[in-house]
Amino acid sequence: MKNSILSLLLVFVATTYSQNIKLQSTSKETARKGDIVSTIINDTKSFYHIDFVNYPSNDKSLSIGVFDSGTGGLTVLKAIINYDQNHNTNHESGSDGILDFNKESFIYLADQANMPYGNYALENKDDLLKEHIIKDAQFLLGNKYYADYDDSSFNTDKKPVKVIVIACNTATAYGKEEIEAFLKKANSKIKIIGVIDAGVRGVLETLKKDEDAIIGVLATAGTVYSKGYENTILKFKDELGFLGKIEVFSQGGVGIAEAVDEEADYFVKNLKKPRQEYKGPALDGDVRIEKALFDIYNFNYDDSKMLCDTKNADDCSILQINDPENYVRYHLVTLLENIRKSKTKNKLKSIILGCTHYPYLINEITKVLNELYNYKSNDTIYLYRDFMIEDIKLVDPAVNTARELYDYLNQKSLFNPNGDLKNSEFYISVPNKENKNTKIDAEQRFSYHYKYGRDSGEIQEYVKIVPFSRANISNDILTRLENQTPHVFQLMKSFNESNEKVKFLKEKNKI
Repeated sequence: MKNSILSLLLVFVATTYSQNIKLQSTSKETARKGDIVSTIINDTKSFYHIDFVNYPSNDKSLSIGVFDSGTGGLTVLKAIINYDQNHNTNHESGSDGILDFNKESFIYLADQANMPYGNYALENKDDLLKEHIIKDAQFLLGNKYYADYDDSSFNTDKKPVKVIVIACNTATAYGKEEIEAFLKKANSKIKIIGVIDAGVRGVLETLKKDEDAIIGVLATAGTVYSKGYENTILKFKDELGFLGKIEVFSQGGVGIAEAVDEEADYFVKNLKKPRQEYKGPALDGDVRIEKALFDIYNFNYDDSKMLCDTKNADDCSILQINDPENYVRYHLVTLLENIRKSKTKNKLKSIILGCTHYPYLINEITKVLNELYNYKSNDTIYLYRDFMIEDIKLVDPAVNTARELYDYLNQKSLFNPNGDLKNSEFYISVPNKENKNTKIDAEQRFSYHYKYGRDSGEIQEYVKIVPFSRANISNDILTRLENQTPHVFQLMKSFNESNEKVKFLKEKNKI
C-alpha cells in the first residue's frame, strides 16, 4: 500500500514539475513575442506593465512628461519653461514677468540608443519605430528606471506624469495616434501633445489669408516620408480659411540631427578619412552629393569637416560630410534646387524646422540662406532670388507646443500650485548589455544593422533608461546645451546635484 501511495506521489510530483516547466516555457515565449500595448495593459508580471486602474491621472502635483529620440527635444522643453504669455494669478493673456510653468516639474526622456527615428521608415521598420514610441510613453507613465548603465536591478521610485509632450516630429508623425489608441484601450485620459500641429499653426500665422507662398519643411527623412507636415498644412489651410496658393516643398535632412547628437554613422569628431560605416549624403549614395553643385554647396573642408579619399576635393571618388553646418549646406541647396527646377512662380517665405535638433543650428541655417539669396551664377545672375524672399521666416514649432500645453493645463485645472521647476528629472536610454540578444559595438552603441534589423513584437528590454550624466552625454553636447539652452542646462545640473535618484553619481560624472 505504501509503495502504491509513494508511486502515485512520485507520478503527481513528476507531472506537476513537467507542467510547471511547460508553463514557464510558455510564459517566457509570451514574454518574447507579443503586442507591446497588450503587454503594458494586461501582463501584470511584465517589466512594462502599468496599473491604469489606479493611475493618478488628476494629480496636479505630477510632472509633465516630455520625450524625443535624443537631446533635440530639449529645445522644446526650453520653449516651454521660458514661456511667459499669461498672468499666473488669473491665467489671463499677457506677460507678467513670471514664467508660466514655474511651478511645474518635468520628466524628460531622450531615447538616444534607438535614434535616429527618421531612418526606421526608410528601412521598412515602421512597426518597430511605433513600438519604441509606445515604450517611450510607457516609461513616462511608469515608475521604473535604472540608476546606472551597469545596474542589474531597476528602481521603482519614479513618479508617473499627468500629460505627455512628444517633442519629436518623427515620433509625432508615426506615434501620436498610436499612443492615443493605446491609452484609449487602457481607459486612460492622459493628454498627448505633438509638435506637428503646433508647427503648422505657427507657420500659417506668418502668412496673410490671401497670400501666395512656398512653405519649406526641413525635417528628418522619416517625417518627410510620412507627409505629416504636408498633409497637416493642406488640412489647416482649408480649415482656417487661407485662400492663397500655398505650395509645400519638403527636404529630408539626412544627417543633420544625427550630427548634432554625434551619431557615429553620420559624424565622428576628429576623423581624418572616409569610413565604410558612413550613412550620409555621398557622391555615389542614395542621397547624392552633386559635383556640379560644389561651388553652391560651399562646403567647409577645415578640420576634417569633409572627408575625401584624395588631397584635392575636386578629385574625390569618396566624399563624406562630417560636420553639422555642412549637412545644413547640402540640404538647403538641395531644397532650393528642387524649388528652382519646379519652375514655380511662387517664393519660399518660411521654413518649418521640422526636427527638434534643428533649432540648435538656426545661426547656420540663416547664414546659408543668406549665401544662397546672394549667390550669382556666372557672376551676373542671382540663381535663387526669383524663388525666395530675403528674410525667410524660420518657424520652430516649440513655442506653439508650449501654448497648447498651457491651454490644456488651464482648461483642465491641472496646474501645480506648489511645485518647483528644480525638481525636474532627465533620463536617457542606453543599450542593455545584459540582454544577450542585443549587439553592441566597441563604443557601447547599437550597430546600424542591429538597430534597424530588429523586429517588432519581440517584447524585451533592448535598452536601460538611466539618468543624464557625463557618462552618457559628451562634453561637446553638454557645451552646446549650456550655451543654447542655459535654463534647461541648469535644471540638468540641479538634477545631478540634489536629486536622490542620482546620489550614486561620482563627482566627475555630474553635469
